[in-house]
Amino acid sequence: MKKIEVTLKNVVNVIREFYKPEKHHFLTLNGLAIDEKTTEIQWIFSEYGKQDEIIVFYVDVTEDDVIPSIVEVIPSAIISQREIVDMFGLKVEDSERGLYLDEDSLQKPLSFGCAL
Repeated sequence: MKKIEVTLKNVVNVIREFYKPEKHHFLTLNGLAIDEKTTEIQWIFSEYGKQDEIIVFYVDVTEDDVIPSIVEVIPSAIISQREIVDMFGLKVEDSERGLYLDEDSLQKPLSFGCAL
């Protein structure tokens, strides 16, 4: 696995320059709760024809940050972006809440300490 740190300011451009649809498969946008204030956001890709070749772009965010959308580069990313909004309670540009959770569901179920 290759892990590359990015910033919120440059992530869209970094992914735009990296991503080649004929070469890369966007696997998902993942969140990892680091502590009560910080979540690591990961844009995860594989390379076609290369087993176990995983490339992860990542950045640490707080609830005050707005994560840029990569939908203009990879339209299917909208599903993963909305999942991050529901599961971590984070803001992702142009991504609404309510993909998986009903209004009366546990809020931010994958955020740090939520299940405790």
